[in-house]
Amino acid sequence: MCGIVGLFLKDKTLEPQLGTLLTNMLITMTDRGPDSAGIAIYSAEDHSHSKLTVQSDTPDQDFPNLADKLQDALGSSVSLERRDTHAVLTVQTGSAQSARELLRTIAPTVRTMSFGDTLEIYKEVGLPKEVAASFAIPSMTGTHGIGHTRMATESAVTTLGAHPFNTGSDQCLVHNGSLSNHNSLRRKLQREGIHIETQNDSEVAAAYLTWKMQNGATLGEAMENSLNDLDGFFNFVVGTKDGFGVVRDPIACKPAVMAETDQYVAFGSEYRALVNLPGIEEARVWEPEPATVYFWSHTETSTPNMKAA
Repeated sequence: MCGIVGLFLKDKTLEPQLGTLLTNMLITMTDRGPDSAGIAIYSAEDHSHSKLTVQSDTPDQDFPNLADKLQDALGSSVSLERRDTHAVLTVQTGSAQSARELLRTIAPTVRTMSFGDTLEIYKEVGLPKEVAASFAIPSMTGTHGIGHTRMATESAVTTLGAHPFNTGSDQCLVHNGSLSNHNSLRRKLQREGIHIETQNDSEVAAAYLTWKMQNGATLGEAMENSLNDLDGFFNFVVGTKDGFGVVRDPIACKPAVMAETDQYVAFGSEYRALVNLPGIEEARVWEPEPATVYFWSHTETSTPNMKAA
C-alpha cells in the first residue's frame, strides 16, 4: 500500500522546520507502510563540497576510520559526521561519484544511500516515528524533501529495499504501486551501465529516470516517457537539487492529494498527511491528474510545469 509525502518550501522562513514538518507528515502515513521508512532532505548547496550519505549494519566497526580510508583513496580531504547507522561523508565538489565507486572496494560493508551536492537520505527498517527519531530528522533544515513508509510487496524488507532510491546525483524517487516489467527493464539498464543494487521495482523506476536523463532527456521528459515505458500502476514523487516532481499512471488507482500556498507545495498519499501544515485551511487542494507531470523548481517560477502525456 505504502505512503508518500513531499514538501517543497517557497518561504525560506520555514526551512528550519522542514525536518519536523516532513516527519509529522510521514508519521500520519504509518498504517500505510509499517515495514520500513525513509526521508530525503535537500539543503542549501555548498559550492565547495559534495556529500554522500552511507549506511552500515556495523557502524562501530566501519565508521571510525572510514574518512581516512576514503581520503587516502581519493587523494583529497574527507570528513565524516555520524548519525546512528548512517553517516554523511563530505568530499570536494565533483568527487561524490568517484567516492561512491571507491567505497565499494575499500568499505564493501558500507552502502551508499545517496550522493550529490545537496541530498541526504536516511532510511531503515521500522516505523516512521522510530526511524526519524534515530536520525534526529526533526532537527534538520532544508529547502525541500520527500518521504516514504513501505508495505513490502516486490522484495525483502531491508534497509536497501526501503525508499527513497537514489540512482543519480541529487536525484531520488519514492513510489506507491507496483511495476510488472521491472525485471526485464533492470537487465536492460544494467547492460547500459546503470548501477542497481536491489530487486525492488521502485529502484528500477529511479534508475530508468537516471538513464533517460543521462541520454539527454530533461526530468520532465523522462517522467513523461515513464508513462509509456513502465508497465503497472504508480505514483512517483521525484526529488532533484532544484525541486520535486509528481506523476501518476494513466489509470491513477493509487490515492494522491496536493496542496499549495504562498509558503509551500505539499504532496500526500492521503489528505491527513497535509492536515497539520501551516495555513492548510487557506491552501488550494487538489488531486493530481493522471498521466500528467507536475514539477516545482527553486530556480524557476513557482508556477508548476505541467504537461499531460
